Amino acid sequence: MSAPYPVLYSFRRCPYAMRARLALAASGLVCVLREVVLAHKPAALLLASAKGTVPVLVTGDGTVIDQSLDIMLWALQQSDPLRWMPREGAAKASSLQWIAECDGPFKHQLDRYKYPHRYDLPDGLAYRAQGAAYLTRLNQHIAVQGYLAGPQAGLADMAIAPFVRQFAHVDPLWFGEQDWVGLQSWLTTFETSELLEGVMEKYPAWMEGQATVLFPTTTAEAKENRP
Repeated sequence: MSAPYPVLYSFRRCPYAMRARLALAASGLVCVLREVVLAHKPAALLLASAKGTVPVLVTGDGTVIDQSLDIMLWALQQSDPLRWMPREGAAKASSLQWIAECDGPFKHQLDRYKYPHRYDLPDGLAYRAQGAAYLTRLNQHIAVQGYLAGPQAGLADMAIAPFVRQFAHVDPLWFGEQDWVGLQSWLTTFETSELLEGVMEKYPAWMEGQATVLFPTTTAEAKENRP
């Protein structure tokens, strides 16, 4: 028997969980949100996915999706009213390549730039320079067409923006001084969007037996109140 809503295990500030919430909110789907404290992972999360990291989505039929990009793709396959998924094969391949670079080399550089002492580094400046090369390419691409796959935001933009946001916040003054007019405008548009504001709402840590929290709140309320 299918459950009424998918269940999403999330952590508000995690960029992987953020991208999953963005896609779920954009799709118009409603899910049960379980905010996780990573230092005290609930047994239900570990039962669903032994990797023990967020996000993890358990669909209505019990299927477990524990990779953030896969959650995005699943949500947009169910419903894509904002047309985030590229319709052309070449555009989709390009989007997935941008995301792969973000999740691979750029995330590696971001971690060492933001947390150099975790990696026994005196500072993260060398990794900042490496990450800046990726951001320069993003800026050049965005400057031409506004977004990564065309004139409006799409899958690649929303998958990558949480990580660029994290990179920018390490040293906002330095980031603002770079010759990245297109990228900086793109990031500002993302950071000031109603969509991001909606998915960054704070929730208490989930515990077994507590009241169900539906996400996103506005969509859930609309569906609950529908005659």
